[in-house]
Amino acid sequence: MEIKSKKLLILYATQTGNALDAAERIAREAERRACLVVIRSTDEYDASSLPEEDAVIFVVSTTGQGDAPDSMKAMLVFWRFLLQRNLGSHWLEGVHYAVFGLGDSGYQKYNFVAKKLDKRLSDLGATAVVERGLGDDQHPSGYEAALDPWMSALWSRLSEIKPNFFPEGPNFLVPNVELIGRPKFQVTYHNIDKMDSQLSSATDFEYLEMQIGRACSMYAGKVSHEKCKPDAFLKMIKNFPLTRASHEKDVRHLEFEFVTQVVQYEIGGVLEVLPSQNPAAVDSFIQHCNLDPESFISSGSHSQRSRPVFQQTYTKFVALAQIHPRELENHHLDDNVNTLEVPIKLRTFVELTMDVASASPRRYFFEARSYLCHNDAIYRSNFLVVMSFFATAEHEKERLQYFASPEGRDDLYQYNQKERRTVLEVLEDFPSVQMPFEWLVQLVPPLKKRAFSISSSPLAHPNQVHLTVDVVSWTTPFKRKRRGLCSTWLASLNPEQRIYIPVWFRKGLLPPPPPSLPLILVGPGTGCAPFRGFVDERAAQSLSGSIAPIILFFGCRNEENDFLYRDFWSSHSQNDGVLSEAKGGGFYAAFSRDQPLKVYVQHKMQEQSQRIWNLLCEGAAIYVAGSSTKMPSDVMLAFEEIISKESGAPRESAARWLRSLEKAGKYHVEAWS
Repeated sequence: MEIKSKKLLILYATQTGNALDAAERIAREAERRACLVVIRSTDEYDASSLPEEDAVIFVVSTTGQGDAPDSMKAMLVFWRFLLQRNLGSHWLEGVHYAVFGLGDSGYQKYNFVAKKLDKRLSDLGATAVVERGLGDDQHPSGYEAALDPWMSALWSRLSEIKPNFFPEGPNFLVPNVELIGRPKFQVTYHNIDKMDSQLSSATDFEYLEMQIGRACSMYAGKVSHEKCKPDAFLKMIKNFPLTRASHEKDVRHLEFEFVTQVVQYEIGGVLEVLPSQNPAAVDSFIQHCNLDPESFISSGSHSQRSRPVFQQTYTKFVALAQIHPRELENHHLDDNVNTLEVPIKLRTFVELTMDVASASPRRYFFEARSYLCHNDAIYRSNFLVVMSFFATAEHEKERLQYFASPEGRDDLYQYNQKERRTVLEVLEDFPSVQMPFEWLVQLVPPLKKRAFSISSSPLAHPNQVHLTVDVVSWTTPFKRKRRGLCSTWLASLNPEQRIYIPVWFRKGLLPPPPPSLPLILVGPGTGCAPFRGFVDERAAQSLSGSIAPIILFFGCRNEENDFLYRDFWSSHSQNDGVLSEAKGGGFYAAFSRDQPLKVYVQHKMQEQSQRIWNLLCEGAAIYVAGSSTKMPSDVMLAFEEIISKESGAPRESAARWLRSLEKAGKYHVEAWS
């Protein structure tokens, strides 16, 4: 009797794209085993259909203090549906599932979303194929360290309980062959007579907005929940260092002014900045790939999704390329962007969407699934070393094939991820590789917006946004100097230049408190950035009404080298300022390297144990911001010790008390790696 193949459903919820990468990796591994796959974002799937599925794999990320990613927040209908009491414990009976989570163990609620989802699916009667997998950003190999063994267990167990998914048998793997089919997207070149007439009447900002929105909506790597068009454009008005020139770190205070509509943001919010890539690097990439930077690119609208890839041919002079998805199921376009109106130069498209000189290529860059097209039918062929297929030098081809093999995985990790090699550097290391633009669009990592905690108050600084930016730099294991793309670019800007910076605003993990709420703030290093806005806001509020006290704990290495905003804190600690003892406040700084024994913020907290306890008894909220390594957990332990000591309760009771604060929305953490 013929066994009918089933489709394996993979649902992902992603914040930065890592969960999507992991989901696509799982899908590719499934297809190597001749398993049919459907991959969807959770915000595009109807939860009521879950009982009809044979097996579902969930790939979900956790952000901040146990928060769900944006795509999962957007699917509140999905989650609320799962939480309905009338579903019962047998609603998902017969459905098999697996959960893989991506998180950061530096947070208290490590992989909270994955754990919560796993429990709910089990409560509804679904059966776990394997124990949930938990990827950790803190691991030297990132989430892949947990993903690889988890997938091995998944395929082994799934082939036992659901053999219909694997019609070729549990041990079948599609072999690598020297053949490559069509990439996911097609670029078609035409001629165009003239640019759209609307460009002639557009302002500089409108034109920039259209260019960014256009490029974003066309890009293959775009995540569905992302907003393409910027919320506003800013120009820099101040740029000065907060650290001494001799210090190993360069931390900057940056001030910006709105040059388009003013966005009413809140303290504790986040500003996302689209960085500018080095023009020389973009030119080198285009030249290496033998692309025409002056050609124009256009893509189809929603209504064209099912149409053949053809468009009216224009005449004369300028080449026009058109990008269309070959596989339309997971391609996303922004409904707010009319995708036919504004062509875009190929160079501009690369500059705004493809991270060629900052991000390391994903593993998929070295291996990819391909298709063969015959008589309008698409057949799976295999995993291929895409770069090796386009390499003409035999020694390069062999090395690339080795990198894509199981035996070469560790060496690939050392070469690529550990050294943080960029796409441009990898292509320069393999000069014989000439990859078509279609494949580059599909495989080059997207240029991602960088997120910064806002360090200003709109009440104190109307029409402005302030940032506290640590200029990222590090040395790789092979002693190669690296610098962060966005922070380096921002630090290099001169306020006298008229550079228009595209930005997006979103809520952060630190909700703005009412003026009547006492605050305990802990912000070592650049973690003090959002609290500068908190203090500024409360100082402005004090001019028109009564305010509750604030105590702030700050930490750095040396008082003379990296005491960020020293004068600001000092001014608000004196003359009845919001941090002054006269107002019930306080500012306490820990300088970890200024004495033989290191002193951190938690030590200063212990010194102020009684004051902290008194404020907590008055209903104070706790806010913690800074590095996600050990600091958040060390601060949590310090609070436990203080509560236990001052109340006389056991540590277990103190821990439960803090958990109740979290549930009540009075313990907030924003941390970053």
